Order: sequence, then structure tokens, then C-alpha cells
Amino acid sequence: MKVTIKDVAKKANVSPSTVSRVIANNPRISDKTKEKVHKTLKELHYRPNVIARSLVSNKTNILGLIIPNSNENLFKNPFFIDVLRGISIYAQKHGYHIMYTYSKNEKEEKEYIQEYIYSNLVDGIILLTALENDPIIKHLKKEDFPFAVIGRPENTDSILWVDNDNFKAMYELVNHLIAQGHKDIAFIGGPSEFMFSKDRLKGYKMALSAKGYIVNDDKIIHESGFDVNSGYRACKKIFKNFSPTAIVTTDDLLAFGANKFLKEENIKEVEITGFNNVPTYEFQSHSITSIDIDSEGLGYSVAKLLIAKLNNQEMINNHIIVETKLIDRTSK
Repeated sequence: MKVTIKDVAKKANVSPSTVSRVIANNPRISDKTKEKVHKTLKELHYRPNVIARSLVSNKTNILGLIIPNSNENLFKNPFFIDVLRGISIYAQKHGYHIMYTYSKNEKEEKEYIQEYIYSNLVDGIILLTALENDPIIKHLKKEDFPFAVIGRPENTDSILWVDNDNFKAMYELVNHLIAQGHKDIAFIGGPSEFMFSKDRLKGYKMALSAKGYIVNDDKIIHESGFDVNSGYRACKKIFKNFSPTAIVTTDDLLAFGANKFLKEENIKEVEITGFNNVPTYEFQSHSITSIDIDSEGLGYSVAKLLIAKLNNQEMINNHIIVETKLIDRTSK
């Protein structure tokens, strides 16, 4: 039997309107009354009618998350799984739900966003990536619809965003390799239009230049994806003309692909590094140093920023920088 607001009001000995105000988190209701009503809601296993509530408050308590076409292998990449977990943990804790939609291309992505906005399906939107000259970010700003993005946007003005300090993380990683005695370090990255790709490449170049090493663009390879096959192809290209003693990559899956090539070619004593510190590193034949970017923390933080905005909470900053940690597995 479905529990109604009247049932809750009767057991809590308050009016139905008071129960409604408690559910809506009305500040005029005393903490004592809120506590009593929430206790009753829990005892009776009351579940609010989301559709009815949205008609009254013009809020759905749903966040929209559109999976862009560039992430078609989303659920094969542990990074995105951890990000989604972080988003869900914070959202659920604060009474929000997540609506996922997958788009095949930019046109379809915009169509889904329009549907989200004009059909009142969601209160806000979370973007998983930030691109150079990002058309989706521009579109959302034009529509003046609440959104937050994982990744530093090209123009951060009036945008909620969460990211790591990718320049610093890569700079420190390259310095770590140099301290290990490496002077010939190659670079493997995914698509260069991602802002984090650009920041990590800058960190790589700056670290080498600061030590007086020449930056050789022929040892910098950008592939079309962040996956094992891309890492394999990139490593193969590098070793056609060079024999670096270390390779930095911008994703652990790229590192795994590079490691696969080295194993097949029986190339030893080459250090491989990655980003994300995914759990499957332990199954690699070669130890891989990685930057732990706290993917779950990125998801948790982006949900926190967006929900704070939706609830008109005072915000000191429009962004959160999530700390990284170097997980050293270099050969000693």
C-alpha cells in the first residue's frame, strides 16, 4: 500500500502542509519538527511523487549527464566508472538522481540538451569533458542553463568546473623520471583537443626545458583515442626512429598499450608511466608508475558544485582543484 503525505502527517501529528514543507526543505520549519517528520518518513518508507513535486516546485531533483560520442568506450575505461560513482554518491546523499543519455555525435548531443532544457527533465547538466573551443559549453552558456564540467574549460568565466592541476602533475612526473636518471623521454597522448591533454603536454615540455633538455616533437605522439590499441600504435611509431628510456602517457590505458608493444618486441628497461592509476595495473608485465587523479573525487566535486548552485548556496569559488598523487612503481 502506497504511503501518502496524509499518512505521514497523521503519524507525526502535524499538518500535511508541514510535511510538504519539510520535504521541500523549507527554512521556516524548525529543526525539531524536521527531525520528527524525517523520522516518520523513514519509518513509513515514504517515497515522494517526483512528477507531482516537480509540477509544484518546478524542480525535478534530477541531474542530466550526456555521454558524448568521443567516449563510446566509456564503460571500458575505469576512469569514467569512478567519476560516475563519485557523482552518484554525492547526488544521492543530497536527494538527487542521475539521468544518463548517450549521444552519437555533436548534433545529437545538442538535441538531447535541448530536450533536457525545454522538457524540464533535469535541473542541471554535468559534462564529463572539456574541449578546446567547446561547442557544447558555448551552447549551454547561451541557453543560460545550470551546468558543471569535469575539466578546465578554455574560458573559465562564469563556468562551474572541476579538474586536477594537470600541468603540475605531468611536470612533477617528468622531473621524477629525470631524477631516476632518464634523459630521453617520449610522450604519448590521446586527442589533443581535450584541455587536459594540452595541460599535460605543456607540463612535459616545460619539465624537459627547465632541465635544459631539447624537446623533440617527433617523440610526441597524439592518437585518436585513450585506449590500449592507441597506446600500442603510438609506441610502435616512436620506436621506428627512436629508443627512449622512458615514455610518459596521458592515460593508463595508453600506457598498457605501450607496454604491450614493448613486451611483444622484447624491449626492456623502458619506464612507462600513465594517469588515473586504474586497478588493473597489477596485471601488467611491467611496473607502471601512474598519477592517481582521484577520479571518484572529481565526480563527487562536480556534483557538489552543481547542486550548490541549484540550491542557491553561497559559493566562494566557481571551481575545485582535486589533488593528485604520484604512485611510484619505477624500477630501482
